[in-house]
Amino acid sequence: MTDAFREVALNPVDVARLEFAASEWTFPEGITFLNHGSFGPTPRTVLETRERLLREHASNPMDFYLRKLEPLLEEALAEVARFVGCSADELIFIPNATAGMNIVAANVPLGSNDEVLLTDHEYGAVVRLWGQICQQTGARMVQARLPFPLTSKSEIVDRIFEKVTPRTKLLVVSHVTSQTAVIFPIREICERAREQGVLVAVDGPHALAMVPLQLQTIPCDFYMVSGHKWLCGPYGSGFLYVRPRHKQGLRPTLISWGRSLVGNPPSWKDEFHWPGTFDPTPNLSLPAAIQLFRNYGWNRFREETHALCRQARETLLKIPGSLALTAESPDWYGSMVSIQLPFKDEQSVSVQSHPLQKWLWENHRIEVPIIRWRDRSHLRVSCHLYNCAEQYEQLLQAVLEWMEQ
Repeated sequence: MTDAFREVALNPVDVARLEFAASEWTFPEGITFLNHGSFGPTPRTVLETRERLLREHASNPMDFYLRKLEPLLEEALAEVARFVGCSADELIFIPNATAGMNIVAANVPLGSNDEVLLTDHEYGAVVRLWGQICQQTGARMVQARLPFPLTSKSEIVDRIFEKVTPRTKLLVVSHVTSQTAVIFPIREICERAREQGVLVAVDGPHALAMVPLQLQTIPCDFYMVSGHKWLCGPYGSGFLYVRPRHKQGLRPTLISWGRSLVGNPPSWKDEFHWPGTFDPTPNLSLPAAIQLFRNYGWNRFREETHALCRQARETLLKIPGSLALTAESPDWYGSMVSIQLPFKDEQSVSVQSHPLQKWLWENHRIEVPIIRWRDRSHLRVSCHLYNCAEQYEQLLQAVLEWMEQ
């Protein structure tokens, strides 16, 4: 447990959680880290696994690449596949979800009569990618504007499919949104899309570990994740799920040898698992992250982080004029929640830090994103095992101080 919380009266659940967290994460003194959803810090156990693999790799790269790498990749993929409920032959390792989305963009043929449908909750980089692809191919990008606040899962599905036309080739949709931290009814969305003959690419970096994930129950065509978020894998880890009918002929965005280094029979994965000389240790370390949370208890992790999130939501809604985006329910948000702040923004999307985000860091050493969405500022708080309720109170008081300036 960190020194900052030793004087706070904590219940036994919080004590056990923070003691576990202190054994895995170390932050610089004075930092309040509430942004695991953007860049999750890697736990000690996972770092040690990767460091061991790096030393093994560096000691004899020839042996590692030419003899050990393919079996290690298959072993790690098998563990990941068990965790997410699919076959290992339906997965390839990628550096992050952005890389996966680019692979999808390179493999879904679009023409001037086609449309790509997204919601207005999608990640800015994803919107930018498909905007450029549509511009290049003559296709049209369409966005479904969802209700605010969100009160019905079925309304989400209906609003999306109001925008589907005979020209809709692909639906790109988040499982858990980055912009607004909302859990979408992804199974129902994918089922409706399949009924209508629309391909679905699910952007899922926030869902991995935050919510139970069984990919064989989600009838999507592609599902991509980043391992460094809620699963706490190393940066540069992730995977792409590919529905079996799309595997053969799937092209990478980077061309290399496209064959097994050890002479194994050809596989669709060959084009992706040897992109040239690279560092495979982030993805080889994902099983260590899975085991860490398996030991802690997946239900325990999800229940405790959601309870923290509920506390954060309740605390931050004390900001005068703030609004919740959804009802209070674990069906709507998991380990991350977003609150609409009571002031407008001139710029809806920006890579620059919001003035409040910059001020919180410079004056209070609080790391938390302020997201511009629908011309409003939104405070998005991530709640992981190393956080506690006192930090949300600290954030509340800092925001109130900024608003009074």
